Amino acid sequence: MKLSVIIVNYNVKHYLYQCLDSLYKAIKDIDAEVFVVDNHSKDASVAYVSRRFQKVNYVESNHNLGFARANNIAIRQSEGEYVLLLNPDTVVGEDTIRRVIAFMDEHPDAGAAGIKMLKSDGTKAMESRRGVPTPMTSFYKMCGLCSRFPNHKRIGHYYMSYLPWDEPVEIEVISGAFCMMRRSALQKVGLLDEDFFMYGEDIDLSCRLLKGGYHNWYLPETILHYKGESTQKSSFRYVHVFYEAMLIFFKKHYGSSSLWLTIPIKTAIYLKATLALIQMQAAKLRKALGFFSPKRKREPDYLFIGSVASITMCRKLSRKKGLSGEFVVGNEKKMPDGHLDIITEDDDNRNVKYVVYDTDAYSYQAILDIFHRQPMPNVLIGIFNPHSKTIVTAEEIFK
Repeated sequence: MKLSVIIVNYNVKHYLYQCLDSLYKAIKDIDAEVFVVDNHSKDASVAYVSRRFQKVNYVESNHNLGFARANNIAIRQSEGEYVLLLNPDTVVGEDTIRRVIAFMDEHPDAGAAGIKMLKSDGTKAMESRRGVPTPMTSFYKMCGLCSRFPNHKRIGHYYMSYLPWDEPVEIEVISGAFCMMRRSALQKVGLLDEDFFMYGEDIDLSCRLLKGGYHNWYLPETILHYKGESTQKSSFRYVHVFYEAMLIFFKKHYGSSSLWLTIPIKTAIYLKATLALIQMQAAKLRKALGFFSPKRKREPDYLFIGSVASITMCRKLSRKKGLSGEFVVGNEKKMPDGHLDIITEDDDNRNVKYVVYDTDAYSYQAILDIFHRQPMPNVLIGIFNPHSKTIVTAEEIFK
């Protein structure tokens, strides 16, 4: 078997459904198997997606095992020459996986490969390429110098922004949102470290692959990453888990460093975590006491593009949900530029507009390419699947 795809899910059934829909189109001609490990979701995720995706190997845990442990369970059951870790809140282009496999086949010393992750507005996510967070690299990141001098090879090393975006380049850290790995490399360096519950395990594994003599690559193929739809980043738990992962990584890889390096970094990690918690609590207190009243935002507008049948369904759904929108019958062949023929850059001061594409009228690859070709402020990706009769955006689900 050529490929094993592993998705760890937690309470994001609609994103998971969309991810699987795009994935099966991407592996259509590949000898592949798919695993979904559900970390004790409360939204009946497996029951929801299994009605359509019956070939998936489902692992339903009675507990939230965390990212590393859940992935390892499926990796041990899988058989593919390559193992792809994929987040459920991603959309894969039809050509992406095939091209990544071809690159890995041509580069036997490649241990892992990542790709260009797009945000919901079509812009590139900085997390697509990262450097190993050494003590100095971490210092530059945490003190803000990295963002101030992003193209400096030493100061901006955390995001490796000095590298080109449109050609394959060697990087150090592969994001766990899309991480294609060679099984033989995993067998040599070991699976994900289960000391990490969530966050940091991809950095740790990338480091071990490099130490094992392999090369990690960034490839200019694209996916959409909604970026953490299953994570409440304003919660105490998020702050605790994230900064705990930073400490685990630092102690594991740099615990023997001299005190003049370890003490400042550890102090900075604790300080960052404390400040994040204080800011969250202060914001909640101000809101509770009524010290500020945020401006009331107008509901976002929607532009729907798709087949006659899908547009009819979107009209009904819009009326049901009270959405204001414009409806255009079109497809990839007749309107290859999609919304770019309708929304111009002169319109970028308008209210947030979701452009909702029908997946029967446009391929996932075409949708990503259109947004990435010309990102516009406040114009965000929406996807309508006529099989699930669901509109999915980064912020809301309409069904």
